[in-house]
Amino acid sequence: MADTRRALGAILTPTVVTLGVVSLFTDVAADMVTPYLGLFLTRELGAQTEVLGLLEGAATTLSAVMKWVSGRLADRPGARKPMVFFGYALANLARPLMGLATAPGMVFTIRLIDRVGKGLRTTPRDTLLALSVPPEDRATAFGFHRAMDNLGAVIGPLVAVGVLSRWPGDLRRVFLAASIPGAVALLVLALGVREAPASEAKATPEGPVEARASRPPRVIYSRAFQEYLWLDAVFTLGDASDTFVMLRATDLGVPLTQLPLYWGALSLLRALTTTPGGRLADTIGRARAIQYGRAAYALAWLLFGLATRPWHLAPAIACYGVYYGLTEGTERAMIASLSPKESLGRGFGRYHLVLGLLTLPASLLFGRLYRIDHGRTAFIAAAAMALIASLGLSQWRRRHEPAG
Repeated sequence: MADTRRALGAILTPTVVTLGVVSLFTDVAADMVTPYLGLFLTRELGAQTEVLGLLEGAATTLSAVMKWVSGRLADRPGARKPMVFFGYALANLARPLMGLATAPGMVFTIRLIDRVGKGLRTTPRDTLLALSVPPEDRATAFGFHRAMDNLGAVIGPLVAVGVLSRWPGDLRRVFLAASIPGAVALLVLALGVREAPASEAKATPEGPVEARASRPPRVIYSRAFQEYLWLDAVFTLGDASDTFVMLRATDLGVPLTQLPLYWGALSLLRALTTTPGGRLADTIGRARAIQYGRAAYALAWLLFGLATRPWHLAPAIACYGVYYGLTEGTERAMIASLSPKESLGRGFGRYHLVLGLLTLPASLLFGRLYRIDHGRTAFIAAAAMALIASLGLSQWRRRHEPAG
């Protein structure tokens, strides 16, 4: 376990901080768009909720495949920053084009391009983060990164509210304005992140020199790693995009002008909890933190399903924030701990691929169930799956609890 007396500033290396700033501005741009995506598709373009489920599921699955592809390259020093930059550039250039869409198919295409960018950047970025700190501090470092990401998700909806207050109801203008913070993110990334070339690669806390092989060695995944992925798969079958949370809010009577505030409240909770959540996970054990987080998720989804008034969303959002705080950075630190040495990129890639392949059927099912009673059945069923995953992780801990 990590020494809790270790100063946070000593853990936050320049790479961790700079990539956090990049994620902050990228999420300002993304969360000017995402809270309105479901509403834009279903209300303005006339799509059914199954289309929203198909869109989010297909986008996440494609992103996962790209994370697997990029993961196979991310273990090669010198390739990480270019992939990270290209991935961020693709997403930040494509996303504002939502403002020009006139049919669901156009939104579908743009969203897929956005997710391809996310897939290309995520695995090499996570590899850079994991290698920039000692193994025992990874949950804290990933927690800080997710906190910056979520802080951007707080600011983005507020910027969207400002745009809508100037141009009421003009969602397209909001989408186009997202190009500005996206450009800032690319500038910070280009100037602020440096990856040592292969000739400068040196020993890391994980083991020997990184760049000694032109072809990565064959990876043998442990039983603990594989069983953990199975439990993540169970959880994913009950998971759903946060766009359904916003759709649920509108069905309960939340006005369009207030929707970004609900999104911002959730994102603020995530921003405030992920760094201390990571610190806690490095102290009590990552599997234990994830287990508790998934239990909080089950309670949150149950409350979303049982809600009948807008104010009922408050406790659900609070529980959802606890879930993110305990798991969002910790999940990545767990994968790094369970992955073979010198194969962090491929470990992350395999993790994202397995979950991504299940996201499409899970999202389609959630979208279908959502139509039954405006989300009540869908959220309650998802809560049950999360509880099963939490209980399963309790059993996993007894057999495989890692030291750090």
